[in-house]
Amino acid sequence: MSTNQPPVAARRRQPVPVRLRWALWAGALLIGVGVGAVIKLSQADSPSVSSAASAPVVTWAAGVRRAPSFSLVDQEGKPFSLASFHGRPVIVTFIDPLCRDFCPREASILSQASKELGPANPAIVSVSVDPWGDTAVNFHEDALHWHLAPGWRWGVGSEPKLAAVWKSYGIAVIVARKKIAGISVRNITHTGAAYLIDGSGYERALFLYPFETQDVVSAARRVLNA
Repeated sequence: MSTNQPPVAARRRQPVPVRLRWALWAGALLIGVGVGAVIKLSQADSPSVSSAASAPVVTWAAGVRRAPSFSLVDQEGKPFSLASFHGRPVIVTFIDPLCRDFCPREASILSQASKELGPANPAIVSVSVDPWGDTAVNFHEDALHWHLAPGWRWGVGSEPKLAAVWKSYGIAVIVARKKIAGISVRNITHTGAAYLIDGSGYERALFLYPFETQDVVSAARRVLNA
C-alpha cells in the first residue's frame, strides 16, 4: 500500500461520545486489556459505531484514517510490509500463537469471515504478541488446529519491533513473568482487536473482541462496497 499521501493527523481529532467510550471499555475489558484500543478510539476521526453488532464495531469513511505502516517477517521467513498489500483490503489482527483461550476463537472467526466474503476477501495478517512463541512448530500447529484461512500470514520480529507495531495500533500487551518449579514462564494478556484496512491503506473498521463472523462480514461488505 502506498504511504506517500499527506498524513491525516493534521486534521482535528474529534472525541468519541461518552456512551461510545463506555461501550468500548465494556467490550475490551471482557478480554482483560482494552486500554490501547480505547485510547486510540478516544481520538478517532468521526467514527461510526454499529449498535446491531454483537460487539463494538467502529467504522470510518474512506480516506480518513491512514493505517500505520510496518515491515515484519512472515512464518516462512519472508519479509513483507503493509504496503505490499496495496490494492487489496487486509485484516490486521494481534494474536498469541501459544494461546489456547481467546486467540484460537478469534482466528477461527476471521478465517470463516474470509471464506464467506468470497473472491474479494481481505488478506489476513496476524501480528504476533508473543515473540517467544514464534516458532515454526507453533505456527504449524495453529494452522492445523485453528483451521486458519488459506494465505494466513503471521507477522513476527524482535520484541522491540513488534512492540512498535502494537503501540501504533493501540494494542496493549502485558507480559507477566514468574517461575514454576524453577522454570521461567510468561503469561501474556493483550487487547483483542482486529482492523479492516482498505486497498488504499486506510483503516475502515475496528472489531473489539468478542466479535462474531457476521460482524466482520457485514462491516466489510458495507465499508468496502460503499
